[in-house]
Amino acid sequence: MIYKTRWLAVPLLYMAVSVNLQPCMAQSPARKSSVSSAPLSQIVSPPPAYHFPDGERFVYSVRWHMLNAGTTTILLQRSASGEHLTSTADSVGMVNKIFPVHDVFEADLDPRTFCTLRVSKHGEEGPRRLDRKIYLDYSRAKSVVDDTDLKTGKRKHAEFAIPACVTDIVTGFFYASSLELAPGVSYIFPVNDGGRTTDVRIQVESRERVKVPAGEFHTLRVKAEPLAGAMKGKGVLWVWFRDDGERVPVQMKSNLGFAALLFQLQKIETAAASR
Repeated sequence: MIYKTRWLAVPLLYMAVSVNLQPCMAQSPARKSSVSSAPLSQIVSPPPAYHFPDGERFVYSVRWHMLNAGTTTILLQRSASGEHLTSTADSVGMVNKIFPVHDVFEADLDPRTFCTLRVSKHGEEGPRRLDRKIYLDYSRAKSVVDDTDLKTGKRKHAEFAIPACVTDIVTGFFYASSLELAPGVSYIFPVNDGGRTTDVRIQVESRERVKVPAGEFHTLRVKAEPLAGAMKGKGVLWVWFRDDGERVPVQMKSNLGFAALLFQLQKIETAAASR
């Protein structure tokens, strides 16, 4: 069942990746975040003091049950249009022999609003070779999706309704880290992977000290789960954010029933800060 893990699940809501999600009604952008037992679904602008970790590449190991399954990296850099995110996922060892994976995920976002503007995905998973281009057209409240099967040449075009601002499955990690996090706090925000938008709820469960290859850290454990679609009630993701001003995700654990994945921070590398 390895093919179902969808390696780009590492960064924020893998639950949005290959499931039939319910559409989200368009809504006006909010000025303030709402933290309550029933928060509104919204993307809020980052606080003035928020610092994008430009030029830092986060390297994670991926374990599938007891196997060393792969490596994932995430890099944010300043670009002419704002912020550019690049994430890679590569299988290793026995998993690579059974089902080789090489995925590249790129996204452009507006640093003033945290709205994702464009997404590009290249996926090599077993025999599949697929490209996906997503343009978030907020002026028309549409996501414009173009898929290309690189093996057959078959192309597919589709458009879906989106709300006033969405994040994506990878940038969502950084969006979550920009929020005010403390035990008992929860948020709901819209996530889009090119299809129908889904609302994702995060809940800060507790403070924990965890040890990963990059070191031992005081963290905030955050639970994330989709509120709609085929994975509702079935898929859960826990993220351990470093409990400091940087809020680096140092560990992530998914529970999908058919696949349990554990991501742990190996190291943080310095990369060029501009493209």
